Amino acid sequence: EVQLQASGGGLVQAGGSLRLSCAASGFTFDDYAIGWLRQAPGKEREGVSCVGNSDGSTEYTDSVKGRFTISRDNAKNTVYLQMNSLEPEDTAVYICVAKPHGCASTWLGYWGQGTQVTVSS
Repeated sequence: EVQLQASGGGLVQAGGSLRLSCAASGFTFDDYAIGWLRQAPGKEREGVSCVGNSDGSTEYTDSVKGRFTISRDNAKNTVYLQMNSLEPEDTAVYICVAKPHGCASTWLGYWGQGTQVTVSS
């Protein structure tokens, strides 16, 4: 059974930090790029970041560049999203996605259930 278990969300004040984790099982983790989407109420779903499977290349949406860092530990089948200098606009449900065709592809793949991040002003 494929599982993507996101954790690490919570309530934090603006300027604070959180580290999200996405623990994967049930598929060959090394063969997949792993990305994070976020969904905020009343807003369109947004791709936040992605880390490639082969070279570990990373991508970020402009609004989080310099604040968020994505990394992966293939030995633990886990991807991390370190989020610093959080802003109220970062409030959303964060969902990790295993992408079989790389970071540049669509968000078709295996989806996790998401973790809530709430940033208070």
